[in-house]
Amino acid sequence: MAADRPLDAYSLVVSGVAEKLTPKVASLRVPRGAPGGPSGESLGSGVVFTGDGFLLTNAHVVGRAQAGTASFSDGTTVPFRVVGSDPLSDLAVLRATGPTPPPAELGEADDLVVGQLVVAVGNPLGLAGSVTAGVVSALGRSMPAGGRAGIRLIEDVIQTDAALNPGNSGGALADASARVVGINTAVAGVGLGLAVPVNTTTRRIVSTLMRDGRVRRAYLGLVTVPAPVAAPWRERIGRESGLRVAEVVAGGPAGRAGLRPGDLLLSAAGNPVAAAQDLQRLMFAEAIGKPLAITVMRNGALVDVIAEPSELVAA
Repeated sequence: MAADRPLDAYSLVVSGVAEKLTPKVASLRVPRGAPGGPSGESLGSGVVFTGDGFLLTNAHVVGRAQAGTASFSDGTTVPFRVVGSDPLSDLAVLRATGPTPPPAELGEADDLVVGQLVVAVGNPLGLAGSVTAGVVSALGRSMPAGGRAGIRLIEDVIQTDAALNPGNSGGALADASARVVGINTAVAGVGLGLAVPVNTTTRRIVSTLMRDGRVRRAYLGLVTVPAPVAAPWRERIGRESGLRVAEVVAGGPAGRAGLRPGDLLLSAAGNPVAAAQDLQRLMFAEAIGKPLAITVMRNGALVDVIAEPSELVAA
């Protein structure tokens, strides 16, 4: 019988991750609508990451809501309150007011490589405990997202071909050891899913949300992708890669400073930038309203500009 046949190695990994993580990923129901207006609710997912009931999800899942309910695969449903959210990273922290399963283990997205197996666990379309698998398609992506305050840019996201659908947002993206390396954030197109990485920068964001309920974030208004430095310049400037400017938000700090699409960012505040995280880790409260020296390569020449990051306004 088919049930008696041993699973292949790939299936063993995916089923093992599913068994460990599915109980720890909640289906979220979040009320929508203003008093006196039309009401409804949105669906999403959340990952238990502490033993005392904190969950990690997307900021866009909770929106402006202050509370909701979380349902787990064992049938348990508990209320939660929103502790805080950060629209720039699209992360939000919730606190359940009832019992939750043991926490998932957080991994390190900076150790991921393109082509590595990843498993997505979430609740697409309200279907609890759905599991899909794929590979890391790309790293260090930037993703523009709309909001009431205009365009915001989610930096340093993981691109995967693991199938994601509405309701997967806020769910876990895990490695073969069931460590959560990302929080699924969006479906960008057929065969293209995106996730916020779990790394040093996002751990700082999460800790700040747990402590203060918000993160003051500096904002430049750039969409960037990693790109190599042209071979003739590598030895001269001592850099092999930088960040190619793919888009500059009109009227944003980067645009006012004169940065343009096609520029190759080499350094910011005197520090090399070769990945989105290098720039993102500078964009905290202490950078708001302060001059930020940026060096770019433009048309075969080094250009220095001074930008003044503004504070990110919640969408």
